[in-house]
Amino acid sequence: MTGVTWPRWLIWAVRIVVLVLFFSAWEWAARAGHLAPVLFGRPSGIAEFLYQEIFVTGSLLVDFGYTIVATVLAFTSGSVAGILIGMLFVTRPNLEAVFGPIVLALNSMPRIALVPLFLIWFGLGIGSKVAIGFSLTFFIVLTNTVAGGRGVNPDHITIAETLGASRGQIFYKFTLPSAVPVIFNGLRLGLVFSLLGVIGGEIIASEHGLGGTLELMAASFNTDGVLGIIILLALVGVLITWGMTAIEARLLKWR
Repeated sequence: MTGVTWPRWLIWAVRIVVLVLFFSAWEWAARAGHLAPVLFGRPSGIAEFLYQEIFVTGSLLVDFGYTIVATVLAFTSGSVAGILIGMLFVTRPNLEAVFGPIVLALNSMPRIALVPLFLIWFGLGIGSKVAIGFSLTFFIVLTNTVAGGRGVNPDHITIAETLGASRGQIFYKFTLPSAVPVIFNGLRLGLVFSLLGVIGGEIIASEHGLGGTLELMAASFNTDGVLGIIILLALVGVLITWGMTAIEARLLKWR
């Protein structure tokens, strides 16, 4: 990170101290009656819920597995389709001129309004959750792929054409390497949004998954359970972002 002068260990130490102070103040306020536990929960209650559901009953692990499988399927299919169609738009401008407005209109549709259709088409199982996640991932990756493909230096293209390079050589030597860093930004966002789409679909209607459990906890006024699942999802989101950043850094060392 540019401009950061603190060592990594100090940054982590400050983070841990801030979190400890935050959760300690929260626990104290709940026990002292300043915060109603039924509305705001308690850190100790959240920790107990997570321990019971993960290590004792294992129910959260099962739901977590369903959610992750749906997320991976949605992300993989949406990313592959987004990259392929994006590169097709870059190399075939006439196709983009024809289908670009249609894609824009589809992307403008609120996904929450499409959920009932996905449930009708694909049922309550994993299919509808994959469809929701796909609909979010696809357009993010597509947009970044087109932007990356169009970001190549035009002077490089001109020089390559002057030297007799074919369209295929220009694509593989200039267009694709220029697009890869931007595509990775889209993949990072696409993975997070595929998780959000799957969770959103599970909250609305599902047979399994963390979203369905979250809705069940909310319906039974189990605030500790709701907050526990939200914290778990936040940790998963952070790990996903860090993981994609690490993969990008390793694969794009040539930059």
